[in-house]
Amino acid sequence: MKVKVIPVLEDNYMYLIIEEHTREAVAVDVAVPKRLLEVASREGVSLTTVLTTHHHWDHTRGNAELVHLQPGLAVMGADERICALTRRLAHGEELQFGAIHVRCLLTPGHTSGHMCYFLWEDECPDPPALFSGDALSVAGCGWHLEDTAQQMYQSLAKTLGTLPPQTKVFCGHEHTLSNLEFAQKVEPCNNHVRAKLSWAQKRDDDDIPTVPSTLGEELLYNPFLRVTEDPVREFTGQVAPAQVLEVLCRERARFQLALEPPQPQVRALLALQWGLLSTPQEK
Repeated sequence: MKVKVIPVLEDNYMYLIIEEHTREAVAVDVAVPKRLLEVASREGVSLTTVLTTHHHWDHTRGNAELVHLQPGLAVMGADERICALTRRLAHGEELQFGAIHVRCLLTPGHTSGHMCYFLWEDECPDPPALFSGDALSVAGCGWHLEDTAQQMYQSLAKTLGTLPPQTKVFCGHEHTLSNLEFAQKVEPCNNHVRAKLSWAQKRDDDDIPTVPSTLGEELLYNPFLRVTEDPVREFTGQVAPAQVLEVLCRERARFQLALEPPQPQVRALLALQWGLLSTPQEK
């Protein structure tokens, strides 16, 4: 199994997964279809399937054009809102592409129909891979929630957090630097955060992607996977894991607004969407 990391848009990642014996390829989160087809052509592979993690436009905007350019392509995901969807997947469903096995993991939180994809090959020494979309990113998660914090906690701690620690994590965005800066605010004495932040700053200076990480690494420095740790609880002022996570998401939104303040009208809209303001009816 070979994974091509394809940076697109402002900070998104598309992925092309190649079965090296059959030369069949599967794409994850197609945002720029012509760019994807360029990479597939250069690799000399046959693209058969698109796996979509969730319905947001920056992960699906290329589906319709890609299907037009390549008729018969299968577009799979868990949410009916996904553009050009041809097959709706269920939690625990397994697919196979040559020697590559895919387990579909429903991870509601960022969106209600968010699906992650866990890939492995039998009798292969290489570690498995997780394509996590916006459910889990390097040192962070999709902190703008469509579902409840309890659902997000179940997705992160139970569904993803119990996968093998050597699992490579391929996420949907290059948000590593700001995620680690927030993680340092949450746990200023965490040496793993400090070391990863220094590494990420060098990668950013050299314009090199920070993906993949591993799940084992994430458990050391990602505050959204560390909601039962005392420093993270102290930062949030909460004890129950879901409540800790809810406060982390809210504080991460505040942190992002402070990093990149948009125009006043946009700022107010984002603050309302992220739960930092209440509507008059809610007051």
